[in-house]
Amino acid sequence: MKEIIVAYCGLICSECGAFKKGRCKGCFGEKPMNKNCKIKRCNVEKKYSTCADCTEFANIKDCKKLNNFISKIFHFLFKSNRLENLEKIRKDGLEKFKE
Repeated sequence: MKEIIVAYCGLICSECGAFKKGRCKGCFGEKPMNKNCKIKRCNVEKKYSTCADCTEFANIKDCKKLNNFISKIFHFLFKSNRLENLEKIRKDGLEKFKE
């Protein structure tokens, strides 16, 4: 069974082409796609598993680090709705989301 890897931002890394081809090891790995990612930095500083753990925003969509033009590009390119994923993780927990 393949391990499901979810990025801090809710992107499912293990479904990404760059991850599958070894060009990116996900934001938890030593070779992330973007070493200067503000979302990763925020999660590491606050010791979160994902943005779903954040208590600063009742609605995840209010976070401008996460919900911005780049988010829309990610949604289009990776066919992954990171915000929806994070809302599901908030509701059900990360492990249940991975199932």
